[in-house]
Amino acid sequence: MSDTKRTSAWKFAALGLLLVGGLAPSVGCQVSVAGQTLPSPYYLHDDVQYFPAGPENKLANETAALSKARAEAIQSQR
Repeated sequence: MSDTKRTSAWKFAALGLLLVGGLAPSVGCQVSVAGQTLPSPYYLHDDVQYFPAGPENKLANETAALSKARAEAIQSQR
């Protein structure tokens, strides 16, 4: 094998390694489970965050204040 072919082969090998090294970070370890994209490989060991359901009426404080105001208005009219 001549020197030019050998250096050409090394150039192609180096170019291939750079190409693979450049593409490796661009691909991820994402998994789709039950419609969720889970990028973490440790998702099975993560703690579960639980958020209890809130009140059905999103304006519970406003409703209570209006009810109290109506009751006071009725009491003041009598």
